[in-house]
Amino acid sequence: MGRLAPLTEEPINEEDERTNGFNKARQPWLNWTWIKTHFSLVFNKKSHLKILLSVLGCPLFPVSFHPKQSLNEVSSSAQYIIQHFTAATGCRKLEGRVKNVFATGKVAMGMVDELRSGGGGANGVSERGCFVMWQMAPDKWQIELVVGGQKVVAGSDGAVAWRHTPWLSAHAAKGGVRPLRRAIQGLDPLAVSRVFSGAQYVGEKQLSGVDCFLLKLSADQKDLIDRSDNTAEMINHVIFGYFSQRSGLLVHLEDSYLTRIQSPGMQPTYWETTMSTKIEDYRQVDGVMIAHAGRSTVIITRFGDNVKAGPAITRMEESWTIDDVAFNVAGLSMDCFIPPKELQKGYQQEDIDWRLPLYP
Repeated sequence: MGRLAPLTEEPINEEDERTNGFNKARQPWLNWTWIKTHFSLVFNKKSHLKILLSVLGCPLFPVSFHPKQSLNEVSSSAQYIIQHFTAATGCRKLEGRVKNVFATGKVAMGMVDELRSGGGGANGVSERGCFVMWQMAPDKWQIELVVGGQKVVAGSDGAVAWRHTPWLSAHAAKGGVRPLRRAIQGLDPLAVSRVFSGAQYVGEKQLSGVDCFLLKLSADQKDLIDRSDNTAEMINHVIFGYFSQRSGLLVHLEDSYLTRIQSPGMQPTYWETTMSTKIEDYRQVDGVMIAHAGRSTVIITRFGDNVKAGPAITRMEESWTIDDVAFNVAGLSMDCFIPPKELQKGYQQEDIDWRLPLYP
């Protein structure tokens, strides 16, 4: 069995898949084809949907559930903010009482702008869909999302994270297992308190008229190296959490990562991806405040020596609502989080690297 291709937030050029005539799932470097061809996809409805699902479908959080910084090294300001958040959401009630979480929701996503280095833009494409998510422990989760007739499934069994798409099949993740970003968007307040427990307090900022405390988390150098390969280098990945000074709730998330792409014999190109999420409509579920709506905007900027006419910018958006949240769903067991068969076989093979990136 050959090496599994790394999962990325970037889509694959479908035309190259047909013309190359071989299985890209066994060629890791080909996952960067769309980057190395300088966003040369024909922006029809199908390619738009593939890009949207690759980037917005089920991205991961930049850091794991286990902060490397001990709590006594965290500033008192950061500790106060997290304590305010846990009190405001009542999420401590979940500890020791809740064995699993189930959630369903709806999404609407679309390509807003695609400004190439030579000028011009993309026609807006909007797609609607729904998702269902299960979570048993912080690092054991699974999500199924269907948009525009295309289904994406991702999951983690605590040891390996993976994703399955119609165009790439099942792929494992590089780096350590990380939370699903959708869970951190106010859907799992206990997970929010855990991942931000070791965050750095970086000041105050007003956002949409709301005075917020700002906490920062960064992927460390080892994680960045683990999530890189010989053509794509992860330079940084940081996330900011905006916590309302008045309510104590998490009202905004913003993360950004920078990737350096260089194919043999070519000049390097840099890709900066920023995802900004507004979190709102908190409601009580069994006495715990859960966010039931939000809106995300992603801006992808490509620049470097290969981009002669200036940066190429792509912007896409997603709105989401939660229909139902339930705790302690009967019948959900550890077997529900077993990875696909393609990945299970690889567990027994030492020559397969199971630290391939789910997303940068």
